[in-house]
Amino acid sequence: MIARIAGTLVAGGIDRIEVMTAGGLAYEVLVPLSVLESLPRVGGELALHTALVVREDAFLLFGFTTAEERRLFQRLMGTTGVGPSLAMNLLSTLTGERLVRAIREGDLATLTQVPRVGKKLAERLVLELRDKLEGSGVEAVAAGGRAAPAAGAGADAVRALVALGYGSADAERAVRVALDAAPKGESTADLIRRSLAAVSK
Repeated sequence: MIARIAGTLVAGGIDRIEVMTAGGLAYEVLVPLSVLESLPRVGGELALHTALVVREDAFLLFGFTTAEERRLFQRLMGTTGVGPSLAMNLLSTLTGERLVRAIREGDLATLTQVPRVGKKLAERLVLELRDKLEGSGVEAVAAGGRAAPAAGAGADAVRALVALGYGSADAERAVRVALDAAPKGESTADLIRRSLAAVSK
């Protein structure tokens, strides 16, 4: 298992980055929004906790800011019907704190805000994970292991939605969804427009 990776950021995207290690190997790492928000500029140094997922057609490396966030990702993948893509979607749409709290409290309304998560899957997440999250080490995620919900244009978009009367939780969720699909170099105004479209769904 590849547990950690450290090196130079050589490329970044919406959901993945490339890291060049000191040994001269460049790894593609799929990351949730929390990692994208805390990345250095291209050429900067970074270190991530990683999880390797082996499929029949690919070896996928996922990166996280903390070991607790990686553990939460692994717990999510242990749920029936949840693969790595959906686990990353959960971690990018909701903060670690909100996700852990929603599962522990059986908050189906919050869980079903995540694209591709219907009521049945939300119920399964609660049923299969509620007890497993107790004492598992993921409490550190709920205590602040995640990075701030948004930075730069994302923070501006959250403030704009709150100013328009939306709740901060709904605004944060909508901006996360919009950021996840944002084209490179998108303006703040365009991000706000797409966030407004997401919050009204």
